[in-house]
Amino acid sequence: MNWQIPTLFGQTETAKTVLERVQETTLPGTTVPASSIERPETGVSYWFPEQASTFAKGVDDLYMFIFWVSTVFFIAIVVAMVYLCLKYRRRGKEIVVEPSSSHNTNLEIAWSVLPSILLVPMFWWGATGYFDSRIPAEDAEEILVTASRYNWLFTYPDGDSSSELHLVRDKPVTLKMQSNDVLHSMYVPAFRQKMDIVPGRYTYAFMVPTKLGQYRLACTEYCGEGHSKMRTLCEVHIDDQDRKENTQWIESEHAPWENGERIYKIHCSGCHRIDGQAATGPALNLTWNREGKTHTGEAFKADDNYILESIWYPAAKVVEGYGPVSKMNSFKGILSQDQVNHVIAYLKHLQDPNAANAPADEPTDTEPVAGEKSTEEETETEA
Repeated sequence: MNWQIPTLFGQTETAKTVLERVQETTLPGTTVPASSIERPETGVSYWFPEQASTFAKGVDDLYMFIFWVSTVFFIAIVVAMVYLCLKYRRRGKEIVVEPSSSHNTNLEIAWSVLPSILLVPMFWWGATGYFDSRIPAEDAEEILVTASRYNWLFTYPDGDSSSELHLVRDKPVTLKMQSNDVLHSMYVPAFRQKMDIVPGRYTYAFMVPTKLGQYRLACTEYCGEGHSKMRTLCEVHIDDQDRKENTQWIESEHAPWENGERIYKIHCSGCHRIDGQAATGPALNLTWNREGKTHTGEAFKADDNYILESIWYPAAKVVEGYGPVSKMNSFKGILSQDQVNHVIAYLKHLQDPNAANAPADEPTDTEPVAGEKSTEEETETEA
């Protein structure tokens, strides 16, 4: 018999059904690991996922201890209640008044001391586990976590970044977390770790992953209409080199549209879909060369300049039906013009995969970046 007997109740969905439902409501381009749905050692679906950090077992043991103590007291109280209801129920029409003690010192001491004997260990157990998870090891690496509606960005000590969290087995890590907009909360069920991410300050989480595999990471603080889709993947690797192969991205080794696809997964997938369905923003696979109107009735065509303007200055032309106030943050200073070109190439690729192999055209009315020479100046210098 599974010692976690309460997990056997209410299992009306199979792991496959739950996995399909979760995948349908997950950000495009993000993998949903099967380990987030089914716990291998018990076969129980959608309860506690497998324990994959040094803190997980302590959290589970404390939970089950509190559960069984509560169960024993619940049964005892219900049995006593039923017994007393039957014993002292009214019989016939005559009401017999029986004397009742107004004070019982022994009983009052018992119901105060006995629960305390259980509550003190619970408090000590929970407090020590909490402090262990809040005090990082001296040799812990630091990963910067940036949360925004509705994306995750993880930046590693070597400068690499990704939209999915990559860790190394048995390597202590401190997650330094910040928010670009509203209150978020990072939760990795397999690690039993949850920490709020507050705008305007840093919060921290410390963990030591112990098992290789892929695990679910989600936002658990309501942050807007796309909150339920703010999920991503946490993968634990065998060593630093294996992780590097998954986080390192060399733009020159990829086609422009592939670079744009990576930018989309990191910065855009939380608000824009690529399956033709509108979300917080318009569907990107229907964007390139689209002709439409802004919320003020101004006509536009989604060419290079429009895309650049929409990324750097999203409030300039808000598409009809998405205004009057833009919900998109400005990416000026976050995405360079070269990166915008990659995004444009990706938009072209979404509509016609054969037309996006070449770099995106440069916008025609933008000024050269400070410190750089224009094409005409370079020609004159060479002459």
